[in-house]
Amino acid sequence: MIPELGHFALALALALSIAQSFVGLLGARWADARLMGATGPLAASILIATGGAFACLIWSFVTNDTTVANVVMNSHSAKPLLYKVSGSWGSHEGSMVLWVLILALCGGAVAAFGQGLPSVLHARVQAVLALVGVGFLAFILATSNPFDRVWPPAPDGHGLNPILQDPGLAFHPPLLYLGYVGFAVTFAFAVAALLEGRVDAAWGRWVRPWALAAWSFLTLGIALGSWWAYYELGWGGYWFWDPVENASLLPWLAGCALLHSAVVVEKREALKTWTVFLALLAFGLSLLGTFLVRSGVLTSVHAFANDPARGVFILGLLGCYIGGGFALFAWRAAAMVPTGIFAPLSREGALVLNNLLLCSLAAVVLAGTLYPMFADLLLGEKISVGAPFFNTATLPLVVPLVLAMAVGPLLPWKRATLWPALLRLWWVALAGVGGYLGCLAIAGARFGPALGFAAACWLIAAAGADISDRLALFSRPRAAWARAKGLPRAAWGAAIAHAGLGVMILGLAGMGLATDRLVLLHPGESADLAGNTYTLRRIEDVNGANFTARQAIIEVSRQGQPRVVLAPQKRNFPLARMTTSEAAIHTTWLADLYAVLGEEREGGAVLRLHHNPLAPWIWLGAAIMALGSALSLSDRRMRISAPVRKLAKEAVRA
Repeated sequence: MIPELGHFALALALALSIAQSFVGLLGARWADARLMGATGPLAASILIATGGAFACLIWSFVTNDTTVANVVMNSHSAKPLLYKVSGSWGSHEGSMVLWVLILALCGGAVAAFGQGLPSVLHARVQAVLALVGVGFLAFILATSNPFDRVWPPAPDGHGLNPILQDPGLAFHPPLLYLGYVGFAVTFAFAVAALLEGRVDAAWGRWVRPWALAAWSFLTLGIALGSWWAYYELGWGGYWFWDPVENASLLPWLAGCALLHSAVVVEKREALKTWTVFLALLAFGLSLLGTFLVRSGVLTSVHAFANDPARGVFILGLLGCYIGGGFALFAWRAAAMVPTGIFAPLSREGALVLNNLLLCSLAAVVLAGTLYPMFADLLLGEKISVGAPFFNTATLPLVVPLVLAMAVGPLLPWKRATLWPALLRLWWVALAGVGGYLGCLAIAGARFGPALGFAAACWLIAAAGADISDRLALFSRPRAAWARAKGLPRAAWGAAIAHAGLGVMILGLAGMGLATDRLVLLHPGESADLAGNTYTLRRIEDVNGANFTARQAIIEVSRQGQPRVVLAPQKRNFPLARMTTSEAAIHTTWLADLYAVLGEEREGGAVLRLHHNPLAPWIWLGAAIMALGSALSLSDRRMRISAPVRKLAKEAVRA
């Protein structure tokens, strides 16, 4: 009965979404206040329906209802409760229900917090969100029903993929989807603006918080996935340039550009057409990632192995939403006449450079990700594009981006002179040079990591320079505290986010100094790495909730003084007939001591040992970036509409 209720709730959500799309579009077209006012209650109804469907799915997993095919394929009675719950979105079908639930949450949030929007714009935004929901709900009901029954009931389920049975990956998909689907709101704002033929400062103010929230969640989701790959897959790295990893990076880059471009729309009413384009692009790249993960065209540990017919359906949705959005853009973009004029050397100019570099990075990642697929399809050639290409192609774009991030915030709007800004950055430049020389002194002549240390110190110091300049800390120090209390939270948040990127770059540069060693040790034998001595004491059996494991006990000492005991495992999941490696990691925050247990030989074991300097700073930096974004979102100005400026040339009737 519960699965049937969930299936009915999805069908009801589809019907309500169709109704909301018609009510919103027709109400805006006819300026009918009653129709436009109905979009809010309909959005709440859709949220209740999809929430009910998701609750039914979780109930089926928690109770291990083996009459439901999705439960049989992705759960088991012996599985811990956390993984029963997370298993509900660990499959293709369940993840799509999570997708439409988050879309419904976005629609409900727009209805709740968008009361200050003009009624016509609000109705159109809700209608576009409902249209997106129509496509994905139809996709679920037609090809990916999570409540399909099996008869007779299976004795028990097959269990969730063992490498997905991890707390980090339990929370990774919801965060990632909050980012992916969050860009549907900015997409809806863009389409609504194109239908109306108008973008102004108020539109930029409304778009910014939604773009910022989506980008923040996507940052956390990508970081959590990277952390999971680091400690769960046992290879000692944090980013493999896997196509599915790249699929999450693409909307992150486009969303970052959108954030900065929306500032120019709000402050100067310039870059209107470009900002609308970025809003369409960010969601388009999110849908592209959905297609790549679910179409079967990619082989990846992150991908869902599914029928390619489902990929054709998603490709149709991609063509409908993004093709339609860009067609509307081509038709209506000329109506959005830019009014803010600025010199190339200005804060606006710096943000334009920021956008160009971010979009160029996205283009490089997109080309490297899709080219092997097209080469195989069109030329019949198997080509692999990996880290050497991406690292070499992105570095020339990252360096000027980091340089511009420090200078841009110190430039005035509209027109600027470069030399005064550079004079205020002299001590920031000294910090960068100090980071470069310090890395060379510690690690020897290694250009790449030293450049990373220089860039990180430059960014962190530049964030401090931005705040000190706003507070006039050095010119008028007595009044600095009073100015600090009055400084908008968005300014603090931006500086913290930039500093967080610097902290992340420190972690990435530190990983460039990582060392590793592959050794065969018998109990009592030792190996040295990076000044530490690793001694294998014993290998023992361990039983888990739904697995058995072989565990190595390794004592780590330095100069004869014990430091820590590491216990890497090789786990065997009998039900899934899979073996996984569980790395043992001890962090000092300055370095990670990392050990992986390999195969056993002649009474000993093969151990892969890693010494990863500053590795935790990668994810610490991402957390700081998200913290800065959250602080910016708490700014009161994000919740108050910007004044609408009447522009003679901009009035275009929809």
